[in-house]
Amino acid sequence: MDLAQKLEILADSAKYDVACTSSGVDRPGRHGSLGSCAAAGICHAFTPDGRCVSLLKVLYSNACAYDCSYCVNRRSNDRPRASFTPRELAELTIGFYRRNYIEGLFLSSAVLGSPDRTMELMIEALRILRQEYRFNGYIHAKTIPGADPLLVERLGLLADRLSVNIELPSEGSLRELAPDKKKSAILRPMGQIAVQSAASRRDLAVYKRAPAFAPAGQSTQMIIGATPESDRHILNLTEALYKKYALKRVFFSAYLPVVADRRLPALTTRPPLLREHRLYQADWLLRYYHFSAGELLSEAEPNLDPYLDPKCTWAVRHPEFFPVEVNTAPREELLRVPGIGPKSALRIVQARRMQRLGLPELKRIGVVLKRAQYFITCSGHAPARGTRAEIAGALLDPGAFGVGVQQLSLDDFAPKPLPAAAPAVHELAAQGVAPAQAAQLVREEALTCLVKRM
Repeated sequence: MDLAQKLEILADSAKYDVACTSSGVDRPGRHGSLGSCAAAGICHAFTPDGRCVSLLKVLYSNACAYDCSYCVNRRSNDRPRASFTPRELAELTIGFYRRNYIEGLFLSSAVLGSPDRTMELMIEALRILRQEYRFNGYIHAKTIPGADPLLVERLGLLADRLSVNIELPSEGSLRELAPDKKKSAILRPMGQIAVQSAASRRDLAVYKRAPAFAPAGQSTQMIIGATPESDRHILNLTEALYKKYALKRVFFSAYLPVVADRRLPALTTRPPLLREHRLYQADWLLRYYHFSAGELLSEAEPNLDPYLDPKCTWAVRHPEFFPVEVNTAPREELLRVPGIGPKSALRIVQARRMQRLGLPELKRIGVVLKRAQYFITCSGHAPARGTRAEIAGALLDPGAFGVGVQQLSLDDFAPKPLPAAAPAVHELAAQGVAPAQAAQLVREEALTCLVKRM
């Protein structure tokens, strides 16, 4: 098998891994080295969902010794198998970099024989890149659970970011669908990376030439929709991972049915893209808005609303918190207002030192007044008063009712529900209802339910 065939197979097998959205590392070019790394993102182009597109995203091997039911690369699945050699992968990366196709490498792998053997091969590929080719660009490497801690340490000294995929949200699901994997084998390297990364930062603060261990930190990935766990369970787990292991990011991956198994959703099941989107919004609230998982979801309401973003849902549930006076409220309270984000909250705090703020000033600052106007006061005056139906209409997420043309061929211009539209819209459209009418019907029903809740 030639290198081009290997690349085609292994790049296709890697598409189910979620790549990082930014590097988290700021490292300028050095004399005698290839490449550099910018903290704001390793490339200058992103896909519409925010994913970085100029990484060489590839598996070292897809010949897996494990038989995880949800994985397209599982041992029992009949598909083409391939593996790089360390030098092949290094030379491929450098070749793409010199052609200006990529600015970094995202490397993962199936378990080739054993976790230790797989890690040794990955480490050798990265060693060739860093030491022989003097590659100074961004590298994100996936750690193989169950590998020796010394191998994890060696990998962390070569890569900018490490990640250990937690895969499924509960130990029970992991035991049922991935019997070769153990929760302890996943969490152990997470703890090691957290400790060694913190120690490395302390060393670098004292001596700038100290070896850097995973300077961009670590992340993990969780599959959503393959198992029955609620959004509340997932967010509680996410919050715990951030607190205990100092993760930079938890990625959610909507389950795409690729194998037939009675324990998994049917092959005709749509990936839960809207649910994935809501979980990312809730994750943002945990990291940047000072919310806790317990505030966003409860035992009585364990799942996120498909028609409202989580912040608007919280606002509807807590009318006693509003209105918020923009000229006196602390930043933490401003962040709870729908339509006010971290940047606009900071600008409000800075601007009100010079003048009293009204609607024109808030608009210039960047506040989304369509939502915020119903939850704030400006010097004691409410800028807008609306009926419950008007307020509910302003809060509903239009993306949940999206219909458009996705041209799959030169003569296919029929409007369809967009992939991230609410499941109810897709269901009505599948029953023969015109997509635009289906979206309108679902929106009217969602609006009615929201008005009743208010």
